Amino acid sequence: QVQLVESGGGLVQAGGSLRLSCVASGRILSGYDMAWWRQGPLKERELVAYIDGGHQPYYRDSVRGRFTISRDNSKRTVYLEMNDLRPEDTALYFCACRTSYTGSRNNPGEYGDWGQGTQVTVSS
Repeated sequence: QVQLVESGGGLVQAGGSLRLSCVASGRILSGYDMAWWRQGPLKERELVAYIDGGHQPYYRDSVRGRFTISRDNSKRTVYLEMNDLRPEDTALYFCACRTSYTGSRNNPGEYGDWGQGTQVTVSS
């Protein structure tokens, strides 16, 4: 099992930027696909960005062009660069490691390891 610790969240005005980091311990990351999820107030958890072992990214439509996911396997770290933030981006952001490949990457059940989350609040 891997432990994931997120950091970098905070309060920012609309149009601002934040960079989230997720550091893993207990297992190397290079063989696993990683993702950032978020859960806003009264909303279901949703996949924000995903990066596979070959560094190929995937983004949900609402963040494409504004967010960038990247990974540094040597540092066991996954990043989420968020630009042009909007109030609707306000959420608790989670880092997750995919441990199952039997279904869709949009299914939270595919991820066996989750961090505790870091709060992102965007004011208008």
